[in-house]
Amino acid sequence: MRGMRWLLLVLVLLLGWLQYRFWFGPASSGEVLALESQVAVQKRENDGLQQRNDALAAEVEDLKSGEAAVEERARSELGMIRPGEKFYRIVDDAPPVPAPVDVEESGERD
Repeated sequence: MRGMRWLLLVLVLLLGWLQYRFWFGPASSGEVLALESQVAVQKRENDGLQQRNDALAAEVEDLKSGEAAVEERARSELGMIRPGEKFYRIVDDAPPVPAPVDVEESGERD
């Protein structure tokens, strides 16, 4: 009977120690939840970067293989034109800026 009490005491202490480690020790449940959250954020960031890399790789492949992409980029970014073409630039007029209203002239008072 006395041996059973010691065994029960040891098992209760072991259970208490394991519960403490589970809730508060290294690699506790709270820390695991925080790490899972960080992993989810990192996965979303990695997915976005992977899409960006795929788009850049497709653009590089297009520039290497096709003349149309190089021509389009030269036209849009460098303003280049082919010989014999005419370049027209359309500039919109800036909207007129209204003159500042002087409070004394408008008749308004505090």
